[in-house]
Amino acid sequence: MNRDLTYKIKQCATRLGFFACGISRAERLEMEGKKLKDWLALGFHGELRYLSRNPDNRSDPRHILLNARSVISVLYNYYPENPLPVQDNFHIARYAYGKDYHVLIRQKLNDLIGMLKQECGEANAVGFVDASPVMEKALAQRAGLGWTGKNTLLIHPQMGSFFFIGDIITDAELVYDTPLPDGCGSCRKCLDACPTGALIAPHVLDVRRCIAYLTISFKGDLPEDLRSCFQDRIYGCDACQEACPCNRFAFPHNDPDLLPMPKLKTMNRDRWKNLTEEKFRELFENSAVKRTTYARLKRNIDFVGDMT
Repeated sequence: MNRDLTYKIKQCATRLGFFACGISRAERLEMEGKKLKDWLALGFHGELRYLSRNPDNRSDPRHILLNARSVISVLYNYYPENPLPVQDNFHIARYAYGKDYHVLIRQKLNDLIGMLKQECGEANAVGFVDASPVMEKALAQRAGLGWTGKNTLLIHPQMGSFFFIGDIITDAELVYDTPLPDGCGSCRKCLDACPTGALIAPHVLDVRRCIAYLTISFKGDLPEDLRSCFQDRIYGCDACQEACPCNRFAFPHNDPDLLPMPKLKTMNRDRWKNLTEEKFRELFENSAVKRTTYARLKRNIDFVGDMT
């Protein structure tokens, strides 16, 4: 195992703005893979059909990169210093305030891979951020970057959960980190805070009731029986994170690309209700929100707006 290369990778990750970097062995995630299959069998993934494709491949990084030996996991803070106004406004999840994080994190992963190949010319590596064929939270947990909370999110002991996760699978043999113990204890604040009861048990999420899923990925009509639970949420939901005691440690990021877009700060209820497709494209040109499409965001606005 290459201790010097491992050190350089972590130093480079810090320079790129990742606040944490850990490394795990590329191997089958036996327990996590079984839990995934059980969860899929219950239909808790809703319309997220990509999760049910090749679950065996998803639970083994070696199926993604031939001869993979290591997985580098990194965390990138998106916690905002000043959340968007809540008075006379609808709410979008904090992660979507700024530019599309997929583009931002992918570029940083590519830079980290470039450094790895520069130091170890024969190394092969591939990076992933979200919507990818890897179990990113399980890999980050194995890399010692936190534990999986009862809300199913990765929780870092000093930073909570307001961060993006990136992974690099490589055939370079590195020094592996030690997983952390579960830190939730008897706390169940996230479960109690879920507006729709989507967290049906510790570590079990039924996405079919999750506001984040319903407002972003779900393509049908929103469920009438949950209308009052949405309150002012039109894109995503931070309720379980806001309730988590570990997020009291979160500190604001310093990335200008993740600051709320200026035009987003001018929005209020009336402007949201009168949102046109042209204004949607203008507001979210470089945002992850555009992935949900104008039609679905307008559906969400009309759904919660009908309550006021």
